Parts: sequence; C-alpha cells; structure tokens
Amino acid sequence: MISSLEYNTERNKLNIPEYGRHIQKLVEHCKSLPSKEERNKMAHAIIGVMGNLNPHLRDVPDFQHKLWDQLFIIADFDLDVESPYPIPDKEELEARPERMSYPQKRPKYRFYGNNIQNMIDVAVSWEKGEKREALTFIIANHMKKSFLNWNKDSVDDSVIFGHLYEMSDGAINLAAKDEDLLESKSLIYRNTNSNRSRNNNHRRNNGKKNNRNNQRRRR
Repeated sequence: MISSLEYNTERNKLNIPEYGRHIQKLVEHCKSLPSKEERNKMAHAIIGVMGNLNPHLRDVPDFQHKLWDQLFIIADFDLDVESPYPIPDKEELEARPERMSYPQKRPKYRFYGNNIQNMIDVAVSWEKGEKREALTFIIANHMKKSFLNWNKDSVDDSVIFGHLYEMSDGAINLAAKDEDLLESKSLIYRNTNSNRSRNNNHRRNNGKKNNRNNQRRRR
C-alpha cells in the first residue's frame, strides 16, 4: 500500500517547465552540496544533460551561454558556482517591456485601407506634373478596384473622384479631367475567373463523390 503520494500542487514551481521535474531536482541537489568544487562539477554535468535534451540547438550561436543562463533561472538565481559566462540579472529578466502604442487609424472608407491613404499623402507631397498625375490615376484605379471588391459590381467614376478629393483634403481633383478610369469588368475580371474555376472544381469533386457513392450502393 502506498503510504504517501506526491502531487504537482505540493511540489516546487518549475521555473522552466520544458526541462521537467528531474532537471529541477538535480539543480536543487546541486545547490545543497557543501563544497563549491562539488557544485561546479555537478553544474557542468547538468549543463551536459540539458544540452542532450536540446540537440537541435547545438548549432545555434552562444548555445552554451543560453544553457548556463537557463541553469541560473532554474536555480532561481541562488546557485553559487563558477560560470564561464556573466551571471544573468533577475530584475533585468523579469522587467516588463515598455508598452507599445498601437496605431489608431480609423479611415472613413475602410474598404480602401490605410495603404491607399498613405499613397494619397505621397502623391500630394509631389510637385504637380505628369508623374503626379499618373500616380493619382493609378491610385484612383486601385480605389475603384477596392470599392468593387467590397461593395458591388459597378461604380461610377464620379464616386471614386469624390472620395479621392475628400481623402486628399481637396488637393487632388480628377473630376476636372477628361480621362476616365478603367472599366469595372477589367478590374474584377480575374476575380470572376477564379470564382468560376473554384465552382467548376467543386462540381467535379461532387460528381466524383456521387459516382463513388453509386458504385458502393450497387455493390
């Protein structure tokens, strides 16, 4: 009959659970050794065992350095041994990184995305000329494509011109130009073809499944 059982809730916390309970116990035994010579000898033995548990990391630069750092972490930084590397600082490792500010951009027309707004800002910063005019029409065509992907199958160019005028704070006005944007069919042509191919493949797969089911029923 078992007189005593040891539960995980009653055991010491594993500082690095990946190494398991046995490595933790070896480190605790190393800490209890009376002489520093014995502790140094056992610490090197533990490092060897830890390295064998991670053979895929042997080619990683500073692999031994990482193992020694992990040894001190497992020992809760309370291990008096001679390390070939600087002993890590507990406060430095446990320090929380500074909170990163998340970019809060809430465009009015979300279906265009933030990249379109960035492109518009770049176009506004350019000097007026052929290059800027060419860039603005490229942006407008891309806006039309994005609009069609998220809204409907057709859109009037005046809608895109109005959005571009608004997003550029009135700096870009393509409504005064005589040039038209690309037709809706050319912008969504690839999407329709891909959808058709997906539907055809889906029908073929369903047909094969039906044939298999019919053959099984005949058997």
